[in-house]
Amino acid sequence: MADDKPAGDRAAKEHDDPRTAWAEDRTVLANERTFAAWMRTGMACIGVALGLKAVFGATDYPIIAKVVAELFIFCAILIFWAAARRCRATLSRMDEHDANAQSHQNMALTATVLTAGAVASGVILWLL
Repeated sequence: MADDKPAGDRAAKEHDDPRTAWAEDRTVLANERTFAAWMRTGMACIGVALGLKAVFGATDYPIIAKVVAELFIFCAILIFWAAARRCRATLSRMDEHDANAQSHQNMALTATVLTAGAVASGVILWLL
């Protein structure tokens, strides 16, 4: 039997379904977990940079070790801001119901602090 209601009414009814609301809340929370995973990946890049400097710092060509370490620092910064941008894009498409999502300002602040740490690590690596 066909539904006689217009498509707009069906969409509004589906949106009122608690299962749809819970699914959106799960997506909001998954977005935050994904953001945290991107931050961990960026921090791992900084760890690789420190490891490269520690392992290859005493070579005949320390400049090469510093340049490669700086590339990983740069990758970390790109990862931090790509995560913030993607998190904002996802949150703009979602509605919160029972879950309270972190604001974009909090995500941007986290990315800013980690970027400052990455830049400071890069400066220290270059000066060593």
